[in-house]
Amino acid sequence: MAGPTAGSARRGGELSLSLGVHFALGTEDEARLLAAAGDDDAVLDVVEDIEMGSRDSTSCDMDKAWDAIHRCLTDGRLEYLNGTYPLRAAVLGGRQLIEDEDYTVSYVNADQVRDVAAALEGVDEEWLRSRYATLDLAEYGPEHGEEDFGYTWDYLQDLQEFYAEAAKAGRAVIFTVAA
Repeated sequence: MAGPTAGSARRGGELSLSLGVHFALGTEDEARLLAAAGDDDAVLDVVEDIEMGSRDSTSCDMDKAWDAIHRCLTDGRLEYLNGTYPLRAAVLGGRQLIEDEDYTVSYVNADQVRDVAAALEGVDEEWLRSRYATLDLAEYGPEHGEEDFGYTWDYLQDLQEFYAEAAKAGRAVIFTVAA
């Protein structure tokens, strides 16, 4: 699995991030996804069905803010297992369902979703700003600044609401992003 650059690719010497999306899974989509685990192509087929608008799942677009959000919720690095549970599970730190360097499907079961939702409740703008200020500019990139922080905070609030709703509904969540 890709480590420090999970979900990112280098093009022309610059870091290029893909758009990330969270999906709260209905029971049918979750069962299909877990049954496909171990077969990357089958998992990607199920994810494609979910992305195309499965009636059983809801989504939360993260645009490119998922990168800064994950870094702030963990230890500042873009890796799957860094930071501490449950905040690390909010974006990249769930169970990795495929072993593809070009795509991430990170799964968080319904019990873990409740843990993540509760932990995210405690994240306010001041806390996020203090974490954002510590990001390593050499690793994070030139976007770092007040405008990018506002963008990150806006998407984090969407993520908080999304996880709260998924927890209330007893749903599992996946995060997907392509390199």
